[in-house]
Amino acid sequence: WHDEISAHFGQLMSETDTLLLGRKTWQSHGAAFEPNPADDPFSGIQKVVVSTTLKSSEGWRNSSIISSNVIKEIRTLKNHSGKNILVDGSSVLVHSLIENDLVDEYSLHVYPIVLGNGKRLFPEGKQVNFELIEVTKLPTGVLYQRYRRS
Repeated sequence: WHDEISAHFGQLMSETDTLLLGRKTWQSHGAAFEPNPADDPFSGIQKVVVSTTLKSSEGWRNSSIISSNVIKEIRTLKNHSGKNILVDGSSVLVHSLIENDLVDEYSLHVYPIVLGNGKRLFPEGKQVNFELIEVTKLPTGVLYQRYRRS
């Protein structure tokens, strides 16, 4: 972790008013940040968790649940005026968003390590073209890349 990575996340947060998360990511973030609201970088942002199993969003302040008609509800969220919707982690949710043409931009931190296994970022399927609009090499060797739908 480096100060410049924190700066990039800070910039993303300033452009965001809704954080969209899958259940597992929402629970882990909520467990980390809810006990210390002053340290929560997402404190002023509406959190929306996609889950068919959660019954309550009380685990993290400013949260609500989408439990049915997920794609329709997310399209409705996208059509509201305001800032950006940010997704952090949530690989299953991200795959659904990609498959339903709901991703307009990617902001990626690519770390200089090969794990040899893990979850795919992009699901198999149709090709969607994006253009690179920003790239920064950080002192740690991490590449910050920002892509927008072309």
